[in-house]
Amino acid sequence: MLPRSGDVLHVTRAASVQFLRPITFRVIRVLDWPTYDGWLWLDGYELNAAGDAVNRRSIFVQDAGLRQLQVATVPRQHTVRARRTISRAPVAVG
Repeated sequence: MLPRSGDVLHVTRAASVQFLRPITFRVIRVLDWPTYDGWLWLDGYELNAAGDAVNRRSIFVQDAGLRQLQVATVPRQHTVRARRTISRAPVAVG
């Protein structure tokens, strides 16, 4: 599973030994830094119990150890509206 921007993850020791105490993490982006196969660098925010961001972090984790708590919402499709025509008329000056 490759996380996307906005996903909320439960990061435990299964993702990396540094997480003795599990954290909830909201992804900003997956960094494209070189890593070992199956590992990722994630940039995002550590969340508290209320879901508020408390600490910005970059973490190095195994993608197989991540558990998704909340999937990012799909952005709304951009709608294109027809342009209004503007009537142009000569203006008297002077």
